[in-house]
Amino acid sequence: MSQTIVIQHKQRSMLLIVIVAALLALVAPTALNTTTHAQPSCDDPFEGEIIRFRTSFWTLTDFCQKSVPLSEFRSGGPPPDGIPPIDEPLFETIDEARAWLQPQSPVLSVEINGDARAYPLSIMIWHEIANDIIGDVPVAVTYCPLCNSGIVFERTVNGNVLRFGVSGNLRNSDLVMWDDLTQSWWQQLTGEAVVGSMTGTVLEFVPSQMVSFGAFAEQYPDGQILSLNTGFSRSYGSSPYAGYESSPRPFLFEGSIDDRLPATERVLAGKIGGEAIAYPFSTLEVEGVINDTVGGRNIVALWQPGATAALDGRNIDQSRDVGMAAIYNRELDGQVLTFSIADDGTITDDQTGSVWNVFGTAIRGALEGSQLRQMNGAPHFWFAWAAFEPETAVFGLS
Repeated sequence: MSQTIVIQHKQRSMLLIVIVAALLALVAPTALNTTTHAQPSCDDPFEGEIIRFRTSFWTLTDFCQKSVPLSEFRSGGPPPDGIPPIDEPLFETIDEARAWLQPQSPVLSVEINGDARAYPLSIMIWHEIANDIIGDVPVAVTYCPLCNSGIVFERTVNGNVLRFGVSGNLRNSDLVMWDDLTQSWWQQLTGEAVVGSMTGTVLEFVPSQMVSFGAFAEQYPDGQILSLNTGFSRSYGSSPYAGYESSPRPFLFEGSIDDRLPATERVLAGKIGGEAIAYPFSTLEVEGVINDTVGGRNIVALWQPGATAALDGRNIDQSRDVGMAAIYNRELDGQVLTFSIADDGTITDDQTGSVWNVFGTAIRGALEGSQLRQMNGAPHFWFAWAAFEPETAVFGLS
């Protein structure tokens, strides 16, 4: 079969595997043989559904149990774990990592029980999941390039430590993960099992920050960096999605795009006290800090420059500076702090004049060493967050 795909000039640098993925998705079978599935809990799990993914691999998946229609899933092209997760991650010191990372290199930062680790997006963009143990806590470090969503979860569920993989399927263009115990499907952006016997179970979120390597090194001088020695041969440092974030229509996204913001506008978004809120990076870059009250909580959104985009230019380290941001509770020891940007660009609190960084840590002044509590929020592309949280309030818009 031959087929011509017309690609806009700004998307021509997209890796060939992504184009092949689209072709495979288009020819994914719509008729299924369900005999390979063990004991479904209903007569026909696919009755009335439009199926656009291959089913031969999913011998343990109970497709009768689901919280969303199966028609909402589509193949992204690669088979299960065709994008291979990192199951035995190796790490190196900050000094060793300086040989191949730049201060502006974007990383996903996680700290648990004093164990701080950074996962460069230049690696994660090729693997999407790293199954790891940080501070004695089994976690899944995840990154969905199509949604620019970096989220970390605990992977112990009902006493079982799960291994997560890349299903090869997408929903709202977001990574759908799978576990090796029940082959249930998990939505990366929400952490919820949406298909299989685990349906309705929500993974525990672990606080993380998408920051620069330089910021991580300053915050955690003894931290560890995910090594290039992954066991796979990939073009680490180059982006297979160059030009993607300037696309007017996200790749393989079929839903309606909320036109309050451009589809691939970066937003710092979260759900706080039951209320969904999004802070556009374009606004954060101007404001620096935003003091707010959401869901009855006094919070602050902090932004600092210095981290490059992983989905802009071919060379990640030479891409444009998009900065880094996180949301924190601004109550400290019973006092509600108000934050401002000083003349030199540093973040200070109005009450004591202490200086803070994007990790919510006071690094100088009367409150030096104090730590704000991080709230449930992370960077995403707007279209993806809005698809799962359509009632989100956008800061700065009426």
